[in-house]
Amino acid sequence: MKKQIKNALPTVQNSNLVAARGVNDETSLAQYIQNVQKIPILSASEEYEYATKWTREHDAAAAEKLVASHLRMVVSVAYDFRNYGVPFGDLIASGNMGLMQALQKFDPEKGFRFSTYAMFWIRAEIYETILQNWSIVKIGTSANQKRVFFNLARARRALGIMDGNLSDDQTKQIADYLNVPENDVRRMSTRMSARDVSLNAPAHSDDDARDILSNMPDEKNSIQDNMEQMEFRRRGYELLRRHLDELPARDREILVARRLSDPALTLESLSQKYGISRERVRQIEERAYKKLRDAILAEAQG
Repeated sequence: MKKQIKNALPTVQNSNLVAARGVNDETSLAQYIQNVQKIPILSASEEYEYATKWTREHDAAAAEKLVASHLRMVVSVAYDFRNYGVPFGDLIASGNMGLMQALQKFDPEKGFRFSTYAMFWIRAEIYETILQNWSIVKIGTSANQKRVFFNLARARRALGIMDGNLSDDQTKQIADYLNVPENDVRRMSTRMSARDVSLNAPAHSDDDARDILSNMPDEKNSIQDNMEQMEFRRRGYELLRRHLDELPARDREILVARRLSDPALTLESLSQKYGISRERVRQIEERAYKKLRDAILAEAQG
């Protein structure tokens, strides 16, 4: 399936960003962005037509049209994350991979636009790339920590907090703004403000001192352990994505909006969108979460 999708992508995407992990040449990247800006945006009816042809007939030309029309959206999303220390070309490449994942999973009969569905996968891939490349080990290991990681700077600006070290009152303000525990804000702020130290730097001021790396014990996992962890993580993502697609459209949209979006939408905004009470939204969220959790656990333990 992935090979079919890759072959269906526009030539400019294959040659510049998807086949390679990223584009380091600024001229090539600029040319790529110019090219995708020229690709027409599809109407809702055209989008449905191409998506149907792809899902039913594996029409490569239809897949190319569908993906190409959303490449500019990937660039736009990647631009929002340009200040996280990852090359812009790599962010676009990751977003494009998310777009490909969305094409694999999308069902046009469930009643929502491809762009809405694809946005989740694009952001998820970009998030993963940023977290994997961040210099602080294992930063953002929970949903709340990830929310703080990606929104701390925005929250500081919104609240007018410019101090380097947060006071208890400022920490509380940010925690309330992001709807996360104060401890997550405090810990993430400290970790994000840390500076890397070269392991090849001398451990002491003496010129002939051994470097820091030489004085550190080798406590890393074995290759076998690393492979097992990678497989466990890959399997988890696979189960989440597959069982998420099995939920009814409204349940899935509410669950994604409440638990898989940054920032999460409020019960009030969702109640207005669907014309139901906030309590009903909460019930649907809990029901969808329980169904998703039970399905994942059942298959993982089976």
